[in-house]
Amino acid sequence: MASFLAKLGRLWRHRSADEAAVRRVLPPEVLARLQARVAASERRHTGEIRLCIEAGLPTSYLWRGAPARERAIMLFGKLRVWDTEQNNGVLIYLLLAEHAIEIVADRGIDRHVDAEAWRAMAKRMGAAFREGRFEDGLTQALEEVSALQMAHFPRAEGEADRNELPDAPVVL
Repeated sequence: MASFLAKLGRLWRHRSADEAAVRRVLPPEVLARLQARVAASERRHTGEIRLCIEAGLPTSYLWRGAPARERAIMLFGKLRVWDTEQNNGVLIYLLLAEHAIEIVADRGIDRHVDAEAWRAMAKRMGAAFREGRFEDGLTQALEEVSALQMAHFPRAEGEADRNELPDAPVVL
């Protein structure tokens, strides 16, 4: 019975979160600033960074008890973050209903960064989110991912920015 009630509670939390909830914490002007930060970052390295903010998980994920990580990995594929020439795309995923943060990195960048570094980055984002500083948390994550990309995939002098993926945050 407790498991069923927990499932219903999670379902309610996710169904009551909607795009309006995302817009309250990340209004259009914040999303525009984040898009500009992604674009500026990608001019300094050859990696690709995608931000994805989702209000709540789809019902099918909730009934199965699927974690945010499973959804982030699925979106990593659906948003084609894996499909970059140097396999150096990174997805920063925020599930608003649970304040869950997932960072999914393609194999090119992931071979240079250990799992603990990604977890620490997500933990720092989580601290900002708990304080209601969503833009600050996402900006900090962008800066940290950018620093990793510049360290391992710097853009060569005069090399054009191919911009393989859109810079705008995805809101689901």
